[in-house]
Amino acid sequence: MDIAGDIKRTFKEGSVLTRLIYINLGVFLAVKLVAVIFYLAGQPFSLVEWLAIPSRIDELILKPWTPVTYMFLHEGFLHILFNILGLYWFGKLFLYHFEGQKLLSVYLLGGLAGALIYVIVFNVSPAFESVRGLMLGASASVFAILMAVAVYDPNREIHLFFIGRFQLKYVAAFYVVLSIISISTDNPGGNLAHIGGAAWGWFYIYQLRRGKDWGAGLIKLTDKIPDLFQAENHMKVTYKKPPRDDYEYNRQQNVKQEEINRILDKIAQSGYESLTKKEKEILFKQGK
Repeated sequence: MDIAGDIKRTFKEGSVLTRLIYINLGVFLAVKLVAVIFYLAGQPFSLVEWLAIPSRIDELILKPWTPVTYMFLHEGFLHILFNILGLYWFGKLFLYHFEGQKLLSVYLLGGLAGALIYVIVFNVSPAFESVRGLMLGASASVFAILMAVAVYDPNREIHLFFIGRFQLKYVAAFYVVLSIISISTDNPGGNLAHIGGAAWGWFYIYQLRRGKDWGAGLIKLTDKIPDLFQAENHMKVTYKKPPRDDYEYNRQQNVKQEEINRILDKIAQSGYESLTKKEKEILFKQGK
């Protein structure tokens, strides 16, 4: 079994959503392995302390990488499980309307917005005057993705296990309200970050509808990182050789037709303007 090869292949060929999930899982395993090594060596060291974002400005200045690393960092199994599930569910809904690079920008900038709200409130509110906070987790980024897709497609229904079907706008509203009323509980930093992430998701779609993509600059920066978050094409059918037989020809035609059907369904759901540039090109070529 070439597990490492399979992981490398699926990471390379997968969507931005797949890569985000892999990175979160990879960081989780790496942190746990480092913890085991230092535990067996009898050395008191915590990698979490270096990757989680501190609330105090003096500590944050010494760890300027933490506003990024914290959003890929998890400690407990249930913590990463629920965040990965949320990222997968809402990320799939997001990708139904937008390309992967927009998902990446919402994830990263939503996480940064959550970090900003967390740091500001912890340093302004008297309630946290004597508190040394450390925050970690992808939940602010997940909230940003949830809010973005809920604002863009508010009436889309999703099925919640053991509860039933609800429109996205009510799901997003429930989680935002829950985060607000939970600030005074045992996880104030996380709930503040949720609000910051949700606020960015709303702002991003609001600006996108006005023709402004506030994540475009960040995407240009991440594109310089080789093979990490390069833009993926949802479909690119290129045949340098003619079909070998009727079976191969029919398979190619079925692939093309399935993509056209998906694009037509997307138009029916959200209108022509929701199509990506690549999808519009495919539709144009098919029309000719």
